Amino acid sequence: MRRIMFLTTLALAGFSVSAGQWQPAAGPLMTRWVKDVSPANALPGYPRPQLVRDAWQNLNGLWDYAIADKDASQPALWDGQILVPFPVQSALSGVMKPVTEKQRLWYHRTFKLARGWRGRNILLHFGAVDWEATVWVNGKQLGVHRGGYDGFSFDITDVLKAGGENEIVVSVWNPVDTGAQARGKQVLQPHSIYYTATTGIWQTPWLEPVAKGHVEDLKITPDLDHASVAVNAQVGTALAKQMELRIEVIDGWRVVQTAKLQRDTGEANYVMQDWYADLKLPEVKTWSPDSPFLYDLRITVFADGQKVDQIKSYFGIRKISLGWDANGITRLCLNNQPLFQFGPLDQGFWPDGVYTAPTDEALRYDIEMTKKLGFNLARKHVKVEPDRWYYWADKLGLLVWQDMPSSSVGDTKTDKIRSGREDDAKQFEAELAAMIRGRWNHPSIVMWVPFNEGWGQYDTPRIADLVKQLDPTRLVNNASGWTDRKAGDVADLHKYPVPGMPALESNRAAVLGEFGGLGLPVKGHTWQAEKNWGYKSFKDSSALTIAYLELVAKMPTLVEAGLSAAVYTQTTDCEIEVNGLMTYDRAFVKMPMGKIATANQALVKVFPRQR
Repeated sequence: MRRIMFLTTLALAGFSVSAGQWQPAAGPLMTRWVKDVSPANALPGYPRPQLVRDAWQNLNGLWDYAIADKDASQPALWDGQILVPFPVQSALSGVMKPVTEKQRLWYHRTFKLARGWRGRNILLHFGAVDWEATVWVNGKQLGVHRGGYDGFSFDITDVLKAGGENEIVVSVWNPVDTGAQARGKQVLQPHSIYYTATTGIWQTPWLEPVAKGHVEDLKITPDLDHASVAVNAQVGTALAKQMELRIEVIDGWRVVQTAKLQRDTGEANYVMQDWYADLKLPEVKTWSPDSPFLYDLRITVFADGQKVDQIKSYFGIRKISLGWDANGITRLCLNNQPLFQFGPLDQGFWPDGVYTAPTDEALRYDIEMTKKLGFNLARKHVKVEPDRWYYWADKLGLLVWQDMPSSSVGDTKTDKIRSGREDDAKQFEAELAAMIRGRWNHPSIVMWVPFNEGWGQYDTPRIADLVKQLDPTRLVNNASGWTDRKAGDVADLHKYPVPGMPALESNRAAVLGEFGGLGLPVKGHTWQAEKNWGYKSFKDSSALTIAYLELVAKMPTLVEAGLSAAVYTQTTDCEIEVNGLMTYDRAFVKMPMGKIATANQALVKVFPRQR
């Protein structure tokens, strides 16, 4: 599986505007990867690493766009061209214009189907569109999707033209911080710890040909204690009397386990859903930050003896749980052993792409640097990344605490839904479930965080229980910082800048969800020339390094006292916030890497033995 992650895309066809007209807008700050971005190669990597098919067509590139009044009909004329999948507010989109809650963003392009796809069903996928997207193909409205972070698809087979060009139109409305939907740190007027909004398509759209009886969804659940992996595949309608599903677990080039499932339908038109297999592994190789071993997975569907579909995936065998050390203190355990989890708060913003990294290499770079700096964890802060970010976390070996993007649904003081926002709460919970379902298969994710610092927090014990019901295999952090409702698996404290820890409990681990925030603006590498800020500011790298090492030196005492994890603010600068380990453009690590990595690595190894 890992050997095919950089499948080359099929040639794009049918652009309605000239690629030669595009150039990035003049943003305040750009990364070095801008030089590698063009309409011909905008994020060409396969966007869904855990359900891969060889045939697909990338729809990234130049689209027509228009910004119009919210209630206006589809525009007759277009404002210009936009480079998808970069949000319209970004420099890499080529537009870099705001879109308010009173406006709607429209997209348009044409495409031709690749040769050899006739006779197959054609799926149109969107990685993510923020926030409410309505999609038409050849004038036929396919549906409306609400949610800025989860993928969605349409079967467009019946609306395609027999030959020639087909047309896609997408309209997007995003109320940003005037609405109550999940939005994370997006605001219309960026300031302080709130950043530029993302409206529209910000993850890859693509086309995919599938046969009747194709794998529609895949759920992989490792079980370390029983040396097995459970595979649940959803297979759609098949026109066959006999169906077979072959599941193969692969270690390198060697097939180490196989399951063959068969069903006799008794008729020629049978709708099938779940296929389930529990595969025992002869010799378990575990996944961990020190040894991120991944098994490959291949699933083949046969209809009346003919192969109709094949997908490739991967998984890691790892277990995240609570346990007790030799002193009886509740700890976070990985693979049944206590492990101190230490890493940065990761915002996932880019100066040139906003929510969208300029290239896959850039996306990988942040994770590589986190590992090189001696960390074993990243807390993905109120944002859900594209699948490929988690693929790199899986492959490189980084633990992930995954936040749900925050909303303004709840009243923190009462822990209740604000009056009139009951429908918004239902939408929030639908998007929460979609996040968990959509990122289930990634071994790197070890904890779900439904609320951050009381931002829209409500019904906390119920929501924590809901998350645990949706995913009993991972830990749940009921609320990171501020208002702890005594639910979930951890008690989480935020304390700036000096680290601290919450009181110990018998059934929850004590963690430090945020601390640090030491700031240093680096001239020529800031979002703005002046008035940048950190929780505590420094004038040079030497002073910053001393202060950082002093904070880390305080940690072993806390660890011995019962602290199980800590999150330092933060991976990179973000707009006017300059408390990153790296500058916003990723040009510099602000402190000597060797010193920082040595201190961090020593910390993650100082941990009491298990009882």
